[in-house]
Amino acid sequence: MCLICGWIYDEATGDPEHDIAPGTPWDKVPMNWTCPECGARKEDFEMVQI
Repeated sequence: MCLICGWIYDEATGDPEHDIAPGTPWDKVPMNWTCPECGARKEDFEMVQI
């Protein structure tokens, strides 16, 4: 979950609009990827249980 805006990365969905295919695990998302909602960096995300 993005600590800035609350957007949640779902591994099943990925982020196809930003070249992250569905099924991509979080640890395989590139470090230069940014939140599609607010532009926060990957390091501004925290794992949450849903």
